[in-house]
Amino acid sequence: MTETQHVIALNPYRKGNKGKVFSNSMAVYDKVIASPEIRKMIQQIRGELPIPKVNANDEEAVKKAQDRLKSELPFFCPHYGIFKNNVRRQENAQPESFMFQTIIDVDDREYVDKAIEKARELNCSDSIWNGSLLHLCYSARKKLHIGIRLPVGMTIEETQKAYCEALGVPYDESCITPERMIYLTDKDSEIYRSKMWCAVLSEKEILMRRQAYLDRGLTVDGRSGKVNSLQFKVNSNGKNNENNRLSGNDGNTAVSAGSAVQPAQPGDSHGADAPHIGHSGGNQDAGGLEAREKNLIAFDLFTQAAGLGGMEIDTVGSRHSSLLAIMSAGASRVMEEEELMKVVRVKMPSYYQENDCHQLIHDFYAKYADNTKPMSREVMRVNALAEQKASQQVNSLQLKVNRADGNHAVQSSNLKVQSTGEDYPDPPEMPKKLPKLVELLISRTPEIYKPAVAHAIFPPLATHLWKTRFRYIDNVEHEARLMTLLLAGTGAGKSSVNRPIDFIMEDIRLRDAENLKREKAWKDEMLRKGANKDKRKRPENLIIQEIDADMTNPAFVMRTAEAQEHFLYTSLNELDQFDALKGSGSQQFRIMCLAADPGNKYGQTRVGTMSVTERVTIRFNWNASTTIQKGQRYFSKVLTDGPISRINFCTIPEREIGEDMPVYGTYDESYREALRPYIENLNKVTGLIECKEAFQLALKLKDENAEFARLSQDRTFENLSFRANVIAYLKACVLYVANGCKWEPEIDEFIRWSEQYDLYCKMRFFGDMIAKENFMAEKSSKRGPQNLLQILPDNFTAAQLLAIRLEHGLDAKGTDMMIRQWLHRNYIRRAYQYTGKRDSCDSFEKLKYRHDGMVIKS
Repeated sequence: MTETQHVIALNPYRKGNKGKVFSNSMAVYDKVIASPEIRKMIQQIRGELPIPKVNANDEEAVKKAQDRLKSELPFFCPHYGIFKNNVRRQENAQPESFMFQTIIDVDDREYVDKAIEKARELNCSDSIWNGSLLHLCYSARKKLHIGIRLPVGMTIEETQKAYCEALGVPYDESCITPERMIYLTDKDSEIYRSKMWCAVLSEKEILMRRQAYLDRGLTVDGRSGKVNSLQFKVNSNGKNNENNRLSGNDGNTAVSAGSAVQPAQPGDSHGADAPHIGHSGGNQDAGGLEAREKNLIAFDLFTQAAGLGGMEIDTVGSRHSSLLAIMSAGASRVMEEEELMKVVRVKMPSYYQENDCHQLIHDFYAKYADNTKPMSREVMRVNALAEQKASQQVNSLQLKVNRADGNHAVQSSNLKVQSTGEDYPDPPEMPKKLPKLVELLISRTPEIYKPAVAHAIFPPLATHLWKTRFRYIDNVEHEARLMTLLLAGTGAGKSSVNRPIDFIMEDIRLRDAENLKREKAWKDEMLRKGANKDKRKRPENLIIQEIDADMTNPAFVMRTAEAQEHFLYTSLNELDQFDALKGSGSQQFRIMCLAADPGNKYGQTRVGTMSVTERVTIRFNWNASTTIQKGQRYFSKVLTDGPISRINFCTIPEREIGEDMPVYGTYDESYREALRPYIENLNKVTGLIECKEAFQLALKLKDENAEFARLSQDRTFENLSFRANVIAYLKACVLYVANGCKWEPEIDEFIRWSEQYDLYCKMRFFGDMIAKENFMAEKSSKRGPQNLLQILPDNFTAAQLLAIRLEHGLDAKGTDMMIRQWLHRNYIRRAYQYTGKRDSCDSFEKLKYRHDGMVIKS
C-alpha cells in the first residue's frame, strides 16, 4: 500500500491573518502545540498564569485580555486540507481535499466530563459511531473539542446534529461551515489522538464515500450544488482516477486524494515524532506542491549575490541571518511568500522545520514586500538569468506519458502552464429587483456597466438636496454627503456613468448657466472701469453648484460661501484633477475628508482686500474615475488618514479579449420625463427627515458587518465598514426622499448589495496596502535596541550584516562605518587576507559575543 503525506490547513502564526491558512504536515501542527509560547498563552487564557500589565483584581480587564489572547492563537481548519490561494473562504475550500471528519464543540463546562466518557462509549458501541472517535482535546477555555469521522453518506451538518443528540449536548450550527476554524491549544490539552486523525483515507474508501454523496445528488464533499462543476471521475472499479487528486494552488498536482496515508502519529495520545516531510517524487511544499525550477535557480543565484556561495546556509547559528541576507539580496522580489516557502523547504530543509523560519519569512514579506516599487537592475538581471536557465532545462526534457496503447513522448513545449496568479473572487452580484429610480437610471446602460452606474448616480442625486438632514444610528445628523470613485482598467468603459449623470444634473446646470452669465457680466463691467472708479459689489444669490475640475483652493472656498448651503458638485474624468485644490499642502485630501463630516469648518484668511477670506462648511459631492493602478498610487500616502473610508468605490470587470462591444440604449425625452418627478421630490424636501426603514436597515447592516469582522478577525475590514455603513444609510435616505418619502421593499436588498460592493472594492484595491501600513506602524515601536553583533553568526559576511541592519530599520549607508568601528574596537576580525577593496563577499569572524561563549584575543 502506497504511503504519502497528508495535509492539514493551518495558520501556525500568533496573531495570524484569520483569512489565511496554509497546507502543512502534522509535524508543523505538533511543533506549534508543543511550543512553550502556546502553553503559556493557554495557561493565561485559563487564568492559571497572570497576564502582564493586567490588574488581576479587575475581572472585566482580565476577561478582555483573555479574549484578546485567544484571538491571537494559531488555528487550523478541520474540514478541508487545501484552500485555493491559501484564502480561508467557503468558496475556496477545495472539494477534492475534503477530510471526511468534523469537530464537535462542547461549549458548556458542565457537559465536558460526561461528554468525554460518552464519546468513548459511542466509539465502542454497535451504532454508526463505532470507531468514529479521532480526537479529544480541551479547548482554550478548557471546554471540549471532539474530532470524529463522518459516517458514510452523511454531511457535516447531519453528523453534527446526530452525534450531539447521541452525546446529549446542545447542537451548535456555527460548527458546520466548510471554512470553520479551530484555535490550537497546547500539547497537554490533548486527551486522545487516533492514528487516523487528519489522515487522508484509502483510495477505495474515498471513492466509496464520494459515490455515496453523488447518489444523493450532492457534490463529492457532501455539499449541495452542481456536481459536474467539480469535474471528478468517480468510478467504483478504481480504474480511471487520474482526476481524483488534491490540486494545489498553482494548478500542479499535489497529494493523491485516493492514496493511503501513513498516520502522522503513533498510537499514543501525543506522539509528535512523525517525519515532517514525506517524499512522493518531488520537491513538495507543506501543501504537497513543487517549487518551480526557476525559483530554485533564482534562490541559488541570490545566495551567491549575498556572498554566501559555497557556504553551508542551513547551519544552526547562521541560518537565520543567511536566509535574511538571501531575501534582502532580491529573492523576495521575484517570488511570492508561499513560493519562497517551497524553495526554502528544498534548500534549507532543517531550518524549514523551525517556527522561526516561517515567522522570519512571514514578517519579512509583511514589512518589506512592495510590488509597486521597481526592481533594481541587479535583481532584474538575476531574475532573467534564472528564467533562461530554467527554460534551457525544461526544453532539454521529454515527458513520457504511459497510455494503454503504448508510450508516447510529449515535447515540453506543448505543455500549458496554469498561471499561479491569485484569482480574486467576483464582486457581489447586483439584485435582480431594484428600486424604481435605480432601475430607470440604469435602464439604458449595458449589463456590464450597470453596477458602476448604480453607484455613480448617488452624488448628483444628493446634490439636489438642500438643508436636508438624516439622523444616523449614532444620533448624529448627516446631510447626504456622497463621493464616488470608479476604479477600472484602461478602456473598461468608465465613461458609461456620464450620460445618467448629465440627465440628473440638467436642472442644476440650467440655473448655473444663468448665474455664470451674471458673474461674467459683472467681471466684464469691473474690467471696463478704472482702478479708482466706484465698482459694483459682486452679485448676490450667485449660486453656482457645479464647479470646474481645475478650480483653485480660494475659488473653491468662494463658491462654497456663495452656495448658501447648497452642495457643490463636480465630475472628474481623472482623479488627479483634484490636484488643483492642493493649495499650500495636500488640501485635496483634507477636503475629501471634511466633505463627508457633518459640521466641518474650512476656509482661509488673507490680508489683501481683494483676497478671499471665508470660513465655510464644505458640502461637496463628486464623481471621479481613474485606473486601478493610478488610484492606488494616488492614495498610497494617505491609506490610513481617512479619504478611502469616506469614498464610495465601484469598478467595472474586465471583459474577455475579443468580446462584443456593449451597446447603449437611447437616452431620449421619455428617459428625461420619467426622471423628472424624482428630481422634483429631491428639490422640494428640506429639514430633518426621519426614515424608520433606513434606520433599521443601518442597524441590521452594522450588526452584519460586526459579525463578519468578529469571524474574520480582519481589523482593516472592520475600520472600513464603519463609514461604508454611513454611506449606505445616506443612499437609502436619498432613494426614500426621491420616491416621495415612500419606502420600497427593493431598497433593502439594493442597499445591502451596495454596501457589500463598496467594501469589496475597498478591500480588493486597498485592503492589503492598509493592513501593511497598520502592521508597519504597529511594529515600529515594539522592539528596543539590540546587540546586532550578538545576533550574527560567529562567522558572517558583509551581506548578512547589511540584512540585519535593514531588518532593524537601519540604513545601508552605515554598514561600512559599523565594520570599521567593530574592527577598531576588536569586536571582529577579517576572516581572509584584506585586499583594500570591500565587497559584499567580505567575511568576518567574531571575537566577542560569540555563540560558543568564547572570547578570542586579536
